[in-house]
Amino acid sequence: MAALTKEETEALIQEVLEVYPEQARKDRAKHLAVNDQSLEKSNKCITSNRKSQPGVMTIRGCAYAGSKGVVWGPIKDMIHISHGPVGCGQYSRAGRRNYYVGTTGINTFGTMNFTSDFQEKDIVFGGDKKLAKIMNEIEELFPLNKGISIQSECPIGLIGDDIEAVAKKANKEINKPVVPVRCEGFRGVSQSLGHHIANDAIRDWVLENRDGDDTWPTTPYDVAVIGDYNIGGDAWASRTLLEEMGLRVVAQWSGDGTIAEMEKTPKVKLNLIHCYRSMNYIARHMEEKYKIPWIEYNFFGPTKIAESLRKIAALFDETIQAGAEKVIAKYQAEYDAVIAKYKPRLQGKRVMLYVGGLRPRHVIGAYEDLGMEVVGTGYEFGHNDDYDRTIKEMGNATLIYDDVTGYEFEEFVKRVQPDLIGSGIKEKYIFQKMGIPFRQMHSWDYSGPYHGYDGFAIFARDMDMTLNNPCWKQVKVPWKTAESSDVAVAASA
Repeated sequence: MAALTKEETEALIQEVLEVYPEQARKDRAKHLAVNDQSLEKSNKCITSNRKSQPGVMTIRGCAYAGSKGVVWGPIKDMIHISHGPVGCGQYSRAGRRNYYVGTTGINTFGTMNFTSDFQEKDIVFGGDKKLAKIMNEIEELFPLNKGISIQSECPIGLIGDDIEAVAKKANKEINKPVVPVRCEGFRGVSQSLGHHIANDAIRDWVLENRDGDDTWPTTPYDVAVIGDYNIGGDAWASRTLLEEMGLRVVAQWSGDGTIAEMEKTPKVKLNLIHCYRSMNYIARHMEEKYKIPWIEYNFFGPTKIAESLRKIAALFDETIQAGAEKVIAKYQAEYDAVIAKYKPRLQGKRVMLYVGGLRPRHVIGAYEDLGMEVVGTGYEFGHNDDYDRTIKEMGNATLIYDDVTGYEFEEFVKRVQPDLIGSGIKEKYIFQKMGIPFRQMHSWDYSGPYHGYDGFAIFARDMDMTLNNPCWKQVKVPWKTAESSDVAVAASA
């Protein structure tokens, strides 16, 4: 199907909105837009970071998910207690494939579920004593842990458990960091506030632990990788390139990260932010307090990798700049071969995205390296500064949708008819049943890594494997079936 014009895209949005009652229609109209590259600020075309419309099928998570599932959970040598009923902890356990090195249950705990397992009596009488007892048990059972975080669930904010007092008392008793995180799920409009709350907890309870400690040797090339969660090994792929160009990666968090790395981060010369949405708060704090500059980078696809390597290198001396060029040259034959193999099979294919964090804009370049076109994108929990960064990446007249509802997404897909959708697990089986190739772009559909040059080869293979799978010939796509029926009726007439 040919790309929609600006007028056609605007008409599509209005058509989809017609189903809503008047007030809901007015609200949702603010979150759907036609991209305009001439705009400098996205707030002129789209609204974001607002409450979801009651009654619609939102795909967002909660503040607890943003803190425990994203920022704190992947810190591997700490134990993260889900303080509240068992369900939240069980749902968030080991769901994101944050790879780590270590022995689970001995010195790493990322895929284990620690919960205070609230019962009715805990809601009535409070869970402070139970929480304190749990932390004593943890010290007996897992003595090699390097600290504990308390991830509060919704009931904690409602009944008033004083997790800060419990944390301070436990800190003195076990002589390890104990971090209370007020990330009750009902806070904010999505998981985004959970990221912010988690960042503030790192600021208040972790970063100052080694202030004034000058015993740890530093170099002019020390950097930290922040906001890479090591999905399928992404952070390892990124770290390889940075170290090959001559930088020393002192810390990477939170994927495969440790609390010691977090504490050492204020000593680095540059913070490299991959997921801007989840970690820009702590980067800004370190810039203000420790005078550490930060920049975003994008390691999806060879075009963006080269741009990012050169942007990073420009902040260092000629040694690192030369190192960046050597890295780009070293992998050129590899990524040229990947493009030569897969671009003829993927050229011209159209993609619609709907993910969280950085992916709705970061992966656009990787698709374009393969000759594909992203014709629609949006964020589950983006802010307007995310969309500011997105409008220049997207073509004019393409669809942008914020906190898109299940209904809207399905209707957009029916009309735009993309060749591939990249979204989350909640959407995966709906669109596969509609006969549309789908990649789960939150955790790479059990594949990965996708970062770096080696990751690009896996990314290209996965897109080809999905799009060109012969199984799709066995699925009847709804709109094609309808077209066939119309043709048959017309012929019989």
